Amino acid sequence: MERETVNSLLVKKYNQPVPRYTSYPTVPFWKERLNADEWTTNFTTRFNELNHINGISLYIHLPFCESLCTYCGCNKKITTNHSVEGAYLEALEKEWMLYRKLMKQTPLIREVHLGGGTPTFFSPGSLERLMKFLLKNTLIHARHDLSVEGHPNNTTTQHLKMLHSTGFRRISYGVQDLDPAVQQIINRIQPFENLKAATDNARTAGFRSVNFDLIYGLPLQTAESIERTINKVLELQPDRIAFYSYAHVPWTSKAQRLFDESHLPDAETKLQLYIKGKELLIKNGYADIGMDHFALPSDDLYIAWKAGRLHRNFMGYTTQNTGLLLGLGVSSISDTGNAFAQNTKTLHEYYEYVNAGRLAVHKGYFLSEQDISFRKYILDISCKGETWFNNADLPVLEALVFPKLTALENDGLIEWNHLSVKLTVQGHYFIRNVCSAFDLYLHEVNSRQQLFSKAI
Repeated sequence: MERETVNSLLVKKYNQPVPRYTSYPTVPFWKERLNADEWTTNFTTRFNELNHINGISLYIHLPFCESLCTYCGCNKKITTNHSVEGAYLEALEKEWMLYRKLMKQTPLIREVHLGGGTPTFFSPGSLERLMKFLLKNTLIHARHDLSVEGHPNNTTTQHLKMLHSTGFRRISYGVQDLDPAVQQIINRIQPFENLKAATDNARTAGFRSVNFDLIYGLPLQTAESIERTINKVLELQPDRIAFYSYAHVPWTSKAQRLFDESHLPDAETKLQLYIKGKELLIKNGYADIGMDHFALPSDDLYIAWKAGRLHRNFMGYTTQNTGLLLGLGVSSISDTGNAFAQNTKTLHEYYEYVNAGRLAVHKGYFLSEQDISFRKYILDISCKGETWFNNADLPVLEALVFPKLTALENDGLIEWNHLSVKLTVQGHYFIRNVCSAFDLYLHEVNSRQQLFSKAI
């Protein structure tokens, strides 16, 4: 296989802070005080429109972890006290019932994802209680997808058997890196033997898709250590791999301030880590699906990508696009297609809201028709590598977007005309930058504001 190269001048030029585009408009531009009544009306309307057609997606945020991984930017609560499980499950149940009261139809469950935090922090009995409560008096779509995130160190055979019996068929393990020095500095010690056991146990339990999350750009990573990690991962043949760029955002993730920034690879070195990992994955049969994701041809993600059905939301790439994603739990985000709502980010406030019989939504955004149209352009580029323009958008496109596309074309990142735009091979490495050409809100950002991680 011919070795891929990326122009170093382009790396320096485009290594700017830009969003990951799991939503549009992106979270920093949402309103801090969402009108709960307007959200309730919007959710009810969209549920009645979509539930009987596609079903709905559920994301459940389980925030607890027993130890702090210093690279992590997720909303989490560090504790070894497992008595917190009961109070949190009770709050989730109350929140779900608040939404059930808004549903005039029986909910048709198409997708459930348990994320965190560490969902397998919760005991098998607690997770079983949660799923029984959520699925009680619901319908399950014939093409449903239930998935869970797990930690290799604490995902037991009891977890796996219980989850499989409830309908889960996909599990994603947070691996990040297998080099001992890197694991030490990011405070995530997990021997390869633990990962192998967790993988083997999931397959024995009947999970048809075992996925790994890896990160490039972590402190102390080198080309040699990345190669060793990827080769060890390949021994286990995960069905899909998310090979994420480390997002260094110490202004929002205080634990990242523990890093000596001299231990972080520079932009050009970091991109070479990605290229090295990608080469090994492609050589061993994985397809490059899109932004940081790889899958074997037998995996549902690959099949959806080939069929043009790939979707992207707050959970990353997904095979499901119901049009309505309901997030439950602290900091969870819901998406109705024309509105976003995020729950309050602290446990204290979350409990306060739901115990008072109120939805915990705090921040959100109601999309305009223009927002919806430009969101589609960004999703198309993220999921398909190309998009087609609507005539009604041409005045805005010509004024604000086409000049940016011309600059991107001059750098060899895209090919475009007044009908469509398509990524080039080189442009695939700068997909976030290409998406940002369609972001009509970025011009509002003060250059001194720190809102997003760098593109590379």
